[in-house]
Amino acid sequence: MNRKFDLVIFDCDGVLMDSEIVSARVVADDLTTHGLPTTPERVMTRFVGMSLRTMKPLIEAERGAALPDEWTARMVAKLAAAMAAEVTEIPGARALLDRLSAMGMAWRIASNSADEEMDAKFSRTGFLAITAGRTHSAPRLFAAGGQPKPAPDVFLDAARTEGVDPARCLVIEDSVPGVTGAVAAGMTCYGFAPRGEGATLLLAGASGIIRDLDAVPGLLTRAQVCA
Repeated sequence: MNRKFDLVIFDCDGVLMDSEIVSARVVADDLTTHGLPTTPERVMTRFVGMSLRTMKPLIEAERGAALPDEWTARMVAKLAAAMAAEVTEIPGARALLDRLSAMGMAWRIASNSADEEMDAKFSRTGFLAITAGRTHSAPRLFAAGGQPKPAPDVFLDAARTEGVDPARCLVIEDSVPGVTGAVAAGMTCYGFAPRGEGATLLLAGASGIIRDLDAVPGLLTRAQVCA
């Protein structure tokens, strides 16, 4: 098989794990507690794809006051607990990862989520055994000066670990920060939009849109926009 790519990099939330609405509920409850009454729907619209590090100054600016020093650590714990109780996989995610492995195609996961959150998600859904050693967390890179999406750092970390040229990487993302970061890394990115048209992802630089994860293997050998 003449493949266009040597590595597939997946976002976690909204691509492999159906976790974004769970996160949105946790964040909405926390913001309401801190004097900013809001809804999960508004959180989804405003913060989808963002890291807690990026969200914090935006929340503080709207609030007109700093959040507690321990806010990020507490949010990570709250999110991990919610994921451990509620998260489910995106339909077809496990089957796709198993298929890619059977094809001999390398794959990794690059996320703005903390390791604790990803471990909770993958443990609940039964993915932990196959994702171990394949995850890349933006917060894990902070100590070395790394930045979360929309910076390219977490994608480049995945490619470097696998020993693959960024130009030979295919990224599947569902958020504008994720697409922006993948494109900045010099990778080909397809937007995953199972419930929408994906126009904002195309504007951010996605090469095309897929509606179903079953479309991913077909992208490995051809350039195609999937509507």
